[in-house]
Amino acid sequence: MDDKKYWIGFSLVKGVGSVRLRKLAEYFGDLELAWNATLPDLIAAGATKKVIENLITIKKTIDLDTFIDGLGKKQINYLFSDCTNYPKNLSEIEQHPPVLYFKGTLLESDLLSIGIVGTRKITYYGKQVTDELSTRLAQHGVTVVSGLARGVDAVAHQAAVRAKGRTIAVLGSGVDVIYPPEHKTLAKQIEENGAILSDYPPGTQPDRINFPPRNRIISGLSRGVVVVEAGEKSGALITADFAADQGREVFAVPGPIYSPQSVGPNALLSNGANIYTGVADIFDFLKVNQQSEPQKRIHHFDGLELALMEQIGNAPVHIDDICANSGIPVDKAMAYLTILELNGHINQVGVMNYVLNKTLG
Repeated sequence: MDDKKYWIGFSLVKGVGSVRLRKLAEYFGDLELAWNATLPDLIAAGATKKVIENLITIKKTIDLDTFIDGLGKKQINYLFSDCTNYPKNLSEIEQHPPVLYFKGTLLESDLLSIGIVGTRKITYYGKQVTDELSTRLAQHGVTVVSGLARGVDAVAHQAAVRAKGRTIAVLGSGVDVIYPPEHKTLAKQIEENGAILSDYPPGTQPDRINFPPRNRIISGLSRGVVVVEAGEKSGALITADFAADQGREVFAVPGPIYSPQSVGPNALLSNGANIYTGVADIFDFLKVNQQSEPQKRIHHFDGLELALMEQIGNAPVHIDDICANSGIPVDKAMAYLTILELNGHINQVGVMNYVLNKTLG
């Protein structure tokens, strides 16, 4: 561990990424020597003035042994790129992160994984596609990888959690700094059967420049990436570019030509991306047997639940209309609708509008 703690030490130094860290290791032959090197030696090794200043600051303010003890107290795990349990998919890409921090578990089965990415301004169409795709993948043992952002990312993670499958969220911050903050509960749910992961050290705050490198890890962890909806300059398109560079398959969901959210996927399709027409496309790519349907949970509906379900179909219906047509008071209806949604029988789209969950049909 003595040598490894210096890997962690350098991960705290802003400006030291995988390339620079490996150059330091090659030059000094030992990261402990690099950590304790003199100013002239660091300059000779190619370290910039800013990196050296950052290194000096970290060495003055942080005791590595104390920092590592703190990771354990926060239940934050870490992996090095030469560890046998380092994610295999990620290890195959160039300049893969030398240190990963995570909460939850990383399993060998995560080798079978698909990235699902897209806009934060998700439409009803995008939510339907994302929910169905993520649910079906999770039910068949495929790990869903995304970035915990609002919109497509959140729907993908939520659907996998609801299906009791595995999902990995890659952050553009430390794993102890959940962004956006309203996803803290979702992050805890992901930890229970998956992982919150980052190559940024704990305590790192979200920053615009952190997200493109984060997207590179999403694609690196995945066998393929599906872009559901994305604007013309969406970060999801950056993920797709990384995926293509890494030799991953890129799938794009076709959408209405007048929808701003479909500009990105439609452009990807015109440039040769695989068209996504349904979950079967991904199962065929992964060679997953989709014929063996997972066993569905048996739920015995009571009278009120049945009365509410009768009012809900494939088109969104507002709670006011549900109550007016069923005769059930709003306060009671809200309680039962929440239970039905938690059990995965219906989905809320927009504000207090409900549709049946098609993935259960």
